[in-house]
Amino acid sequence: MRNIVYFDLETRLSAAQVGGWHETAKMGMSVGVTYSTKDNAYHIYTQDQAEALIQELREADLVVGYNHIGFDYGVLQAFSLWDIAHSTVNLDICTDLTEKLGHRLKLDSVAKVTLEGNSKTAEGTDALKWWAEYEQTKDPEKLLLIARYCCFDVKVTMEVYKFGAEHGYVLYENKQGETEKIEVNWEM
Repeated sequence: MRNIVYFDLETRLSAAQVGGWHETAKMGMSVGVTYSTKDNAYHIYTQDQAEALIQELREADLVVGYNHIGFDYGVLQAFSLWDIAHSTVNLDICTDLTEKLGHRLKLDSVAKVTLEGNSKTAEGTDALKWWAEYEQTKDPEKLLLIARYCCFDVKVTMEVYKFGAEHGYVLYENKQGETEKIEVNWEM
């Protein structure tokens, strides 16, 4: 059976705090989450476990994420000698859709119409706020909030991928709030 690993991570710092989006390696990882079809389980990693996360991604038959090549791998690259993007097999849903449409979509724009109302539970800025609160208080509940949010983003990414692989298309909400369809060629 093919091992598909769905993946997302949240950072410790924002782009503004590290000098811009080209400095993702300086953002740090608060929490990284995968869902592996090999064991049908979520795996939650902290920055101290980044090496184990990278190893799981490298061993996957396919890594599926949303802007993970352009963003998440840039964050993780600070913890690896391997060129993560070139040592993994990937389907970046954001990149695939951007190439087809000519403009970038947010995951939520795809999820809420493709999955009939299921969308993100928070924003990345919430995760940054929770991390700052964790650093001040060391309250593990703040880390759990980040982990839950990241797990849900992984689940949404997985469900969008499965829908697209099964039906050959996904839906998205355009800037005018109308639903449009885009064909995809994703394989399970």
